[in-house]
Amino acid sequence: MKVRDLLVLGVIATTLAACGTSTAATPSSAPVPNGVSAAQLAGVTLRIGDQKGTAAQVLLRAAGLLSGIPYHVQWSTFTSGPPMLEAANDNAIDIGQVGNTPPIFSAAAGGDIDIVGALRSVVGDSVLVPRNSPLRSLADLRGKTIAVAKGSSANGTLLNALNRAGLKPTDVTISYLQPADAYAAFSQGSIAAWAIWEPYVSEADRNLNARELVSGPDSLHGTGLAGGTPLSNGYTFEVANRTSLRDAGKNAAIQDYVTRIAKADLWARSHPSQWASLYAQQTGIPADIASNAVPKIILSPILIDDSVVAAEQKLADAFATAGQIPGHVDVAGFVDRRYNTAVRPLTGTTQ
Repeated sequence: MKVRDLLVLGVIATTLAACGTSTAATPSSAPVPNGVSAAQLAGVTLRIGDQKGTAAQVLLRAAGLLSGIPYHVQWSTFTSGPPMLEAANDNAIDIGQVGNTPPIFSAAAGGDIDIVGALRSVVGDSVLVPRNSPLRSLADLRGKTIAVAKGSSANGTLLNALNRAGLKPTDVTISYLQPADAYAAFSQGSIAAWAIWEPYVSEADRNLNARELVSGPDSLHGTGLAGGTPLSNGYTFEVANRTSLRDAGKNAAIQDYVTRIAKADLWARSHPSQWASLYAQQTGIPADIASNAVPKIILSPILIDDSVVAAEQKLADAFATAGQIPGHVDVAGFVDRRYNTAVRPLTGTTQ
């Protein structure tokens, strides 16, 4: 996106108003700031959260979109989405890319955040077991210890998997571990299963002799053990700090960043081999693992529409029903569609 395209006299916004009553944080109603000049934008520092599975900085560099940014960028790396959104709520970062569950947990905890961009993956999260494990069905998880990063997208997949088997979270022992700790626990045989995303799935398959009890494609499409019920909606979100959204300079920078990420994902989709090679070089992941994982982590930009909000509401309601979050979360109150207009040309939609 060229600077002159950025510096419009405002961004057309379609912000969803909150409906119903929520025991979580106050829904956003921040007005969209006016546009800024090139000089003002040049003085902005956009603080971006990143993580291993997302590799946003690496992706932008690979796609040739890290140069020529008309503002300063400060990167921070996180182990998963939940700690990233804690940083967003604390105004330590302006924006970060997370899975479908972290925004729900953040909103339930009173987070001052909004979903401002959406992407769709080609696979969901997986549930791994050791290759020689006797676990062969979701019902076999009863009474077992399962590792997952609390509030992560895999946490949502695990909850849906348990629901599909007629199990409650109390019917298993959930060990809340960040990916690196869960990897170690899995390798030591101290957990029976692990709900996780790529590239950890490919790493565990190669290095730990893991087996997918529920595969990423089955999770997304409801096939295999999912038994016709998708266990993941497949969404990834760009989530912004509301204070940043109210700031004119930050707002302009965030719009540019969300658009750049969408373009970079389209580049990755059309250059999978090149992206896998660069991903391996930049992250230190072995080339064979990257070649297997990268096609599964490529995302496609989509508009934030009513169907996206409804899918997230369904997931939030599942967590509330299971007593995993404190009260009801009205997802619509934590969604801001102001950047749909900028992203629309990259989504292949006209309406």
